[in-house]
Amino acid sequence: MAMATTTSKQKIVHQLFTALGKHLKTKPLEARPVLEQFVYAILRENATRESADQAFASLQEHFFDWNEVRVSSTLEIVEALDGIVADAETRAQRIVDFLQEIFETTYSFDLEPLLEVLQKKGLKLASKQLARYQAANEYAVTWVIQQSLGGHAIPLDAAAIRALKRMGLAEESGDLESLRTSIEHQVPKAKGLQFVDLLSVLTDVHCHEDQPACSRCPLRQACPTGLESKHTVAATSKKPR
Repeated sequence: MAMATTTSKQKIVHQLFTALGKHLKTKPLEARPVLEQFVYAILRENATRESADQAFASLQEHFFDWNEVRVSSTLEIVEALDGIVADAETRAQRIVDFLQEIFETTYSFDLEPLLEVLQKKGLKLASKQLARYQAANEYAVTWVIQQSLGGHAIPLDAAAIRALKRMGLAEESGDLESLRTSIEHQVPKAKGLQFVDLLSVLTDVHCHEDQPACSRCPLRQACPTGLESKHTVAATSKKPR
């Protein structure tokens, strides 16, 4: 898929906010401690906000506290997540690994002292510090930077990257850091969370991995993939029978 021009990129981003934003009014997320933001990020990656909220609430309903989650079997955690988010087993194991590492290093589940340290280090050094956790990945680290440290950071999961490539906002072979930098230039900091939410809805409802529903997508008139799909359908319908 060819990269869109700067003007067309701006048009696509604008249409994402206008076409989908009018149906989805993003509310501020519930304020959470750093540890809980990290756990939430594990649930939020490649899932809609609604699903992540339900999964997080389910963990809190099924377990007394984070220590009980830590000492529980992966199967018990999967049962709390199953049917709410995909890849429940992988997410459950990452959560256990994260909580275990935190407990072994701090003997508690309070990362607020770490937050104070991270705030003094600056975003780049803070990112490196968070990335040291075994359960960390680019998405989780960026999520915590956005939500806990107030950085202009937009977490992008595999589903979001797929959509951005189809829209011509990302190169097929580009690295993730360059992609995030480019998107963060296109999207104002104040709209970062809404952008993440809108992309999640787009990939969940229209921009599926297999057989994307381009004909029903509200971005079809601006998205290169949508336009290509439209032309393909039109050409096919004109073929002699």
